[in-house]
Amino acid sequence: MEKIEESSPLRITPTVQALSFALRGKRPNAPGAHSGRGPGDVDKSGGEPVDKLWFKESSAKNLRNRDFLSPTTMLNTLYADGQVPPTVMSRVLSLRGGGVLPLAGAEVMGEGLRLRVDRAASFGAVLAGGASEYMKPSVQRQGRVVINCPALHPKPHGPSPATLTLGQLRTVLVADHTGALLRRQGFTVSYCPVLPEGSDVMAFLHTLGVDWPTVPASWSGAQREERVQEALAGSPYREEDEPGRGRGGGGRASRGEEGEEEEEEEEDVEQVGREKDGVLRVNLKRVFQEEGLAGYDPSLGTCTVQRDSVSHLAQLEHAAADCTETMATVLHVMSCQDEFRQQQIAMLWRASGAKHTQRHVVCGPVKTPGTNLTAEQYLQLRRGQMKDASEMKYGDQVEGRTWDDIIRVMTSATIRFELLSTVHTSPVTLDVQREGGVSTKGPRGGVFVMYNCARLHTLFDSYERGVEKGLYPEIPEASQLDFSALKEEGEWILLFNYLIPFSELLDQSGQSLDCEGGGARVNIKTEQVCKFLVALSKDFSSYYNRVHVLGEPLPHLFNQMLCRLRMLRALTDLYHSALETLHLPPIRQL
Repeated sequence: MEKIEESSPLRITPTVQALSFALRGKRPNAPGAHSGRGPGDVDKSGGEPVDKLWFKESSAKNLRNRDFLSPTTMLNTLYADGQVPPTVMSRVLSLRGGGVLPLAGAEVMGEGLRLRVDRAASFGAVLAGGASEYMKPSVQRQGRVVINCPALHPKPHGPSPATLTLGQLRTVLVADHTGALLRRQGFTVSYCPVLPEGSDVMAFLHTLGVDWPTVPASWSGAQREERVQEALAGSPYREEDEPGRGRGGGGRASRGEEGEEEEEEEEDVEQVGREKDGVLRVNLKRVFQEEGLAGYDPSLGTCTVQRDSVSHLAQLEHAAADCTETMATVLHVMSCQDEFRQQQIAMLWRASGAKHTQRHVVCGPVKTPGTNLTAEQYLQLRRGQMKDASEMKYGDQVEGRTWDDIIRVMTSATIRFELLSTVHTSPVTLDVQREGGVSTKGPRGGVFVMYNCARLHTLFDSYERGVEKGLYPEIPEASQLDFSALKEEGEWILLFNYLIPFSELLDQSGQSLDCEGGGARVNIKTEQVCKFLVALSKDFSSYYNRVHVLGEPLPHLFNQMLCRLRMLRALTDLYHSALETLHLPPIRQL
């Protein structure tokens, strides 16, 4: 049996950093050494980024003979003829603790320095506590984040499922997922705008699992609007009206189809802030120039303040109302067509006296070649296709409340994965042909992920029935198991590529907020969880189809079976943890 010792959770990044320092002859905690490097940082003694000296392997082919590799090109920059001195090799293999994976051996081959991890010890370390430490971010953060979704603001009328475009729906789902990721990391998150409870758009969002804040239908932000208007009237960036100046002088309308609709609406909107000497105008270019704000469109110019702009700012003030002692980070999540308009709103807010850090999460367009669907029509299409696919596979079983819930969740999963699996700045092209269908088994998208999660639940239901019949023993503590029995390459892939790295994947959205420079835009990497789940499901499906987990009830086979079950129970928790950030409840039976 392996002796399981309490230690820090195993992490990939600390392992790579420790290996890099060991290869150079410096340790992170050595005098003069800097241990807080991020990706791409350079060690002055060697001149190469610390994350370039070693590479974590992930393909099944390479993992058969190595887990980490320091390429020959890197070795040649450090040592004569690329020959690693014995003292350095010893130093590499002696690394332990601080999240470093236990090492088993190393050898120099043609491609570089190969490193093998002690796999049995790694399984034991990860599975000893049920892997709970691997289901949460490696670092808990503090701070306040306001997530603003312009698509849900009145313009002047409130949004509805029948008017919400697919591009706008994408921004709502990106905002929802971003908030879940940031909350997981410890941030306090609020959403903007609040929506009327009981409204059609709220019912639509609930169908997709979006939990957006609501207020009673009688709620009014009139007082806040008055305060915003007064702040803008007293702003140092306000400009006096000049005869003959056009409305919104110096500013462009939002571009694209959605922007054209917004421009038409603005023509009928009553101007606010009208005074004796003219309308209220603010010089937005002065705002970002004088306050040193990078990344804003230089053609913003002077903007005429409209009623919908004041309403928008009042909603932002409401969402950030609790930020009395510390400033919030405000993420405006918008379509690329609305980016210019939202830059105007951001600078108007700044001109009114708001000092919060504002970042822009810009989403690419959603294309539907050959047709044009609203968000409501898209949901109806996918729900119908999901029901047809389920009936084709399960026949008359598809009826009743349980199946209605299953189809609802599977439809939500399909839509979320279609709109979130692509980098948010890139366009998404959807196949919305009505004669098409939604596959329940193809290796792509949300349905495939949910199907494989359900397979795990089915496996454990079968195991529990076997325990009740006395065929199998209960899963013991990790210290009672010999994890060297896990020799299948698929088992190591599931641990090394998914269970161990997941916590560091959860860190990424918070790290994006920490990045300075680069202008107003920020990339939150909202595609990562969806891509992670699809890749996990492919590798799990391959393993599950190849390995018979519940074997014959023979005592000499129990250790391997119980080791596998303990690993797969951790994998089930991993699915649940990742799906939770997408607001998708697991399907327990299909």
